[in-house]
Amino acid sequence: MNNQQIVLASRPQGEATAANFRLVEAPLPALAEGQVLVRHHYLSLDPYMRGRMNDAKSYAAPQPLGEVMIGGTVGEVVDSRHPGYAAGDAVVGMGGWQLYSVVDGGAAGMLRKVDTRLPLSAYLGAVGMPGVTAWYGLVRIIAPQAGQTVVVSAASGAVGSVVGQLAKARGCRVVGYAGGAAKCAYVVDELGFDACIDYREHADARSLARALRDAAPDGVDGCFENVGGAVMDATMLRMNDFGRIALCGMIAGYDGQPIPMSWPQLILQSRLTVQGFIVSEHMGDWPEALRELAAGVAGGTIKYRESVAEGLAAAPEAFLGMLKGRNFGKQLVKLV
Repeated sequence: MNNQQIVLASRPQGEATAANFRLVEAPLPALAEGQVLVRHHYLSLDPYMRGRMNDAKSYAAPQPLGEVMIGGTVGEVVDSRHPGYAAGDAVVGMGGWQLYSVVDGGAAGMLRKVDTRLPLSAYLGAVGMPGVTAWYGLVRIIAPQAGQTVVVSAASGAVGSVVGQLAKARGCRVVGYAGGAAKCAYVVDELGFDACIDYREHADARSLARALRDAAPDGVDGCFENVGGAVMDATMLRMNDFGRIALCGMIAGYDGQPIPMSWPQLILQSRLTVQGFIVSEHMGDWPEALRELAAGVAGGTIKYRESVAEGLAAAPEAFLGMLKGRNFGKQLVKLV
């Protein structure tokens, strides 16, 4: 039986293109003792993958040339030589951009069984790495109190949408940034944010800051930052003293170019805490986060939206579109 895979064919020089990827076929090896064969149903596409395509340290080691693209997957065990897994088990892991993966069933963090009472795709979004990322940045770094104001960039995305809903559940005023009227309407009308600013309607950080002043008249206590650039500059102009910034992503600079910060002196003047984080470095917090996230999705208090591309061959274009904001919510590729 053959496997289909997408590998990194070349490193982008500036903006990534479809030419940086290649679809290949490879035979599936026989399972060794302790290994599990998984058929992927969905592949997760996430902004962090772009940073790993560069030939330099980003969030982790660079994606090796010629090897399967890194990525989260959810699917079904089709064969197992590990006592902890049986054919038919639903599992989530880091299977990569391919139809099948062979996984060491005993390796920590490589594979986890999931409850099929929730949609499988949710384990790559609101009840998966993006949801835990949202939970950790909000709860452990921003640590908001009821009545405070939290601002979220990329608010309609897989991470930002969960941040806002968790903050609202904690009694906060929540303001988002999103691109386009449809996304802003979704953020307010469906997700329950108090306001959303369409960054496309503003030419620079000062214009964005004026809009934020109207949406958050009492200033900003917590910022969950996914974008960087002018969006982050605008929020910093409105931060209250001793505000907290959870620096999750900088999608404005995933092409490898520098991201200027216009007023770094505000970190000193407003005594801000700015903390970057990688959620995989905080595995001890995952169980608590997943309990709250799963309960929220099951109970309907955490809502999410998905953009789904069909077939492995569609992954590169879906990924490139996501980097340009063409997706709405969590970007997935359906493989079954």
